[in-house]
This record gives sequence, structure tokens and C-alpha cells, in this order.
Amino acid sequence: MIIPRVPVQHRRLLPDRRLSGPTPWVIAILMLLTLLAAAAGIGLARSANAIGDAIAGRVTVQIVTANPITRAEQAARLRRTAAAQPFVRSARAVEQAELKATLGQWFGSDEGDDPVLNSLPLPALVDIDFVGEDRAGHMGQLRALVAREAPGARIIPHAEWLGPVARLIRSLAWVAGALVVLMTLASAAVVIMTARAALGTHYTTIEMLHMIGATDQQITRLFQRRIAIDTAYGIALGSAVAALVLLVIGWQWSGITSGLAATASLGIAGWSLLLALPLLAIALAALTARQTLLAALQKIL
Repeated sequence: MIIPRVPVQHRRLLPDRRLSGPTPWVIAILMLLTLLAAAAGIGLARSANAIGDAIAGRVTVQIVTANPITRAEQAARLRRTAAAQPFVRSARAVEQAELKATLGQWFGSDEGDDPVLNSLPLPALVDIDFVGEDRAGHMGQLRALVAREAPGARIIPHAEWLGPVARLIRSLAWVAGALVVLMTLASAAVVIMTARAALGTHYTTIEMLHMIGATDQQITRLFQRRIAIDTAYGIALGSAVAALVLLVIGWQWSGITSGLAATASLGIAGWSLLLALPLLAIALAALTARQTLLAALQKIL
């Protein structure tokens, strides 16, 4: 008697559908946040460095002599004398019209023609940039020069009022870097939990595979490949969304040409790092899954 064959429904050890479980979505969210935090940290660090370089050797001499004619003469003489000094890169007298236009924004007049503003005795300003790194020595020489050419004038280093801003921006960059590290650790934790959950779900099947001679390496490759694929899909999705967000922000940022915000940019090195992060994340996920699976399988035996 011939026994008819009953068709057997085969079920894969691990599902073949993409983005079917929670792991790819969690990884995608973490990758999105990681890339955004990394981009913010790079931009803030470059901005802090740009501000630090700009203010490191720059001072403004404020001449407050009451007589406007004497004030203008002292400013012109100080600018000429300072520009001829070997420790000075450049010396520029700030025009009164420029000063009024700047202050006019606070008085509600962009043209600087406010009658109250015109009645104020504005000081004469001379911006001076130093040469080299000997800031203390240059400052001493400048004080002697100012005392001779414009007695009573004040020397205001830009680092005094912009230095705290640069330090704050640099601190925010470190915070962004710490967030990148924390989210990387969180992604690794998600991979570890996924690997352990997969082993726990298929514990009986793994025991059967061991009984028929399968090695830990073979079983590990089976699960590692599935976890790596799920993780790669999540990383790709998160990276695509992050790229879209960064492109939109970059398009809006391109309209800013002045102020502190104009100094924030990613640069070639920053973009290279952002492009490398998803690849590093995939490699880290595969390595984490492999080590977790091998350690868990050794305990099963």
C-alpha cells in the first residue's frame, strides 16, 4: 500500500520579512538621534574654534575724551602708530557712521539717524589684531602705546566678552558628544537583548542542532546574519531620515551670513565622520551580536 505524502509546511528558523520586528525601528530611531547629535556636536565645536581663533588676538581701544576733535585726532594717530608696530597685524578705526548704524538697531533706526542717538557723545574705537601667540607681551606693549598716544583710553580684549560664549558653545559640543556615546551604548544594548531573545525563543531548536553536530560557530553565524540584516535596515532608515533633516537644516542655515550662527558648519571632515558613522554602527552591531551569541551558547552547553 502506498502512503500518500502529506505536504509539510516549512517554517524558517528566523523570519525573512524586513522591518517586521521592533529591533529595526528602535535602531533607526537611535541612529537618527546619533547622527543629529553628532552633526550638532561637530558644528558647535567648529563654531567654538572659529570664535576662539577670531578673538584670541583682537582688542578694541575705546577713546572717551570729551572733546570730539581731540578724540578723532587721538584715534587717527593711534591707528597709524599701531599699524606700524611689528606686533600688530592690522589696526582699523571704526567709523562713526558704522558705530551709529550698529547702535541705531537698538534705538529702532537702522540708518542711525535717531535724534537721541545723534545727541550722544560716542567714543572713538580702534580695532587691533595682534601677530603671533605672545598675547601678554603684545598687550603690555599696546598699553604703553595707548598711554602715549591716547591717554585715558580703555583697552577691551574681545576674549573678555566673547570668551564665555565660546566656552559655553564648546561645553554644548561636549554634551552632544556624550549623547552620541550614550546612544551608541543604547544601540549595543538593543542588539544584545535581541540576540538573547532570539536564543531564548529558539532554545529547543538550538539544542537539536547541537545534538546533530552543529557547532557554536555555525549557529552563531545563522543568528548573527539575521540580526545584522535587521540592524542594517534600521541604520539605513535612520540615516536616510537624518540626511533629509540635515539637508533641510543646511538649506535654511545657508541664508545666515553673519553672527555666531554663521561660524557653525560641518566641513569636509565633519561630513566624512557622519558618513562613516552608519558603517561603524553596522560593524559594531555585528560584532556585538557575535560576542553575545557565542557567550550565550557556551552557557547553554
